[in-house]
Amino acid sequence: MSDVGKPDPGIETQKSPPPLPDRLLALAPLVYVGTGLWVVLTCVLLVGHYGFEVFPPIWVWTALWGTALGLIGVPVMAWQRAASRRGSRGAQRLR
Repeated sequence: MSDVGKPDPGIETQKSPPPLPDRLLALAPLVYVGTGLWVVLTCVLLVGHYGFEVFPPIWVWTALWGTALGLIGVPVMAWQRAASRRGSRGAQRLR
C-alpha cells in the first residue's frame, strides 16, 4: 500500500504565522496616498512636457492612466467597505 498523501508523523507541523498589524491591513491610506502621488506626478509631467518639452509623452500617458485607475479604485474601495459593513456574503472584510 502506498503512503502518498499521508502526513509523516516524524515531521513537525508548522505554526500559522501571526496576523498582520492593522496598519499593514489598512487599504484606504494606501489608495489615497497612491492616487495622490499619481495626481502630483501627472501635474509635474504635464508642465514638464508641454511647458519645457523635457519628458517623453509615454510618461505623461502612464501618469494619466495611473491617476485614472486610482480614481476608479477609490469608489470601488468605498463600495467594498459598504458591502462589508452591511454584512454582504461575498464582501471581503476590510479594516
